[in-house]
Amino acid sequence: MSRRCELTAKGPLVGHTVSHSNIKTKRRFLPNLCNVTFISEALGRNVRLRVSTNAIKSVDHIGGFDAFLLKAKADLLSPRALELKRAIQKKVGDTAPVKKAS
Repeated sequence: MSRRCELTAKGPLVGHTVSHSNIKTKRRFLPNLCNVTFISEALGRNVRLRVSTNAIKSVDHIGGFDAFLLKAKADLLSPRALELKRAIQKKVGDTAPVKKAS
């Protein structure tokens, strides 16, 4: 399983551990990933994803899982999250009122 957030594409970074004597040793900074169950109101079901804690905060800030996915760029999402985004767009597109240009 890759150490990459499914919503924000955050992954491991590389840096140095610096000792008191200034010896530098390579290390990895891993993202803080959690298994989280989101509730999709448009799809009417729960979705379980592996996301960073930063993504959880972003989902809450934007206004829910559906709103976050509709606003997110497709190139940052995992293939599974991209499928969910398309399904939500299809559901919301069917029920949304159509505005005519005047």
